[in-house]
Amino acid sequence: MKTTDSTPSDTVPQHSGGPVRKENASGKEKREKKEGTVLNVFSHGMLVLWAFMVVMPLVWAVMTSFKDDNAIFSSPWSLPDKLHFDNWARAWTDANMSDYFLNTILVVGGSLVGTLVLGSMAAYVLARFDFPGNRFIYYLFIGGMSFPIMLALVPLFYVVNNMGLLNTIHGLILVYIAYSLPFTVFFLTAFFRTLPASVAEAAFVDGASHSRTFFQIMLPMAKPGLISVGIFNFLGQWNQYMLPTVLNTDPDKRVLTQGLVQLAASQGYKGDWSGLFAGLVMAMLPVLVAYIVFQRQVVTGLTAGALK
Repeated sequence: MKTTDSTPSDTVPQHSGGPVRKENASGKEKREKKEGTVLNVFSHGMLVLWAFMVVMPLVWAVMTSFKDDNAIFSSPWSLPDKLHFDNWARAWTDANMSDYFLNTILVVGGSLVGTLVLGSMAAYVLARFDFPGNRFIYYLFIGGMSFPIMLALVPLFYVVNNMGLLNTIHGLILVYIAYSLPFTVFFLTAFFRTLPASVAEAAFVDGASHSRTFFQIMLPMAKPGLISVGIFNFLGQWNQYMLPTVLNTDPDKRVLTQGLVQLAASQGYKGDWSGLFAGLVMAMLPVLVAYIVFQRQVVTGLTAGALK
């Protein structure tokens, strides 16, 4: 009898403990699921709010560029009664936006090509070859990223002026290249270090020179990084205002940022606001198109080093 009495008492906790543990586990899973749902709702809500704050000014600027001046002030948030394409034509011709646009394309195009070519070459050498002063040169480029450009404006003006490059397109291109090189070298040096060294070694074994290995093998492999840093440089150079204001005072050589400021300042209280918004959208569209087209490559370039 003692044996039969002790057996149920010993087995009950074992059987009763199982459901208790299962209930505790299921309750924990429910709490974690509830917390995850709340976190997802909060994060998605913040993303929606941020997207609204970013997209709404862009949509409003585009919408306003197709209104007349009276509609801009009388009903700023309403849709245009009709599309006034003459605003864009007036900004393109009368406000000389066509000239500013062409100057900006020349400056940014030349500086972007020069920055990517010189920056990739310097980054490849710093990432792949060990030589005395390698780290010192690398940290010099990093130091250039932290140097405030405002402190260099006055000496930069005299240097450019003494070289005879003041108020010239090619002078502004050289300054843009020097301005963008530190970040480009820093970014591409880290990217080149993630590329497999065995590919370059195989090319050397096959008799390829250093220049051929770089331009035909390593540079195509670094395409995601080049696109990413190219987009960042394009955004910074396209929206640059301080450097051209100091180094480019010739009205015929102005870039878009200078042209928009001149268009806004010259109008005063009798301003052509519809033309001003049309010019603003003209300056904004290339940046949006470039990012929309290359957004996948930008994300790939930023994450390639982490994935490898």
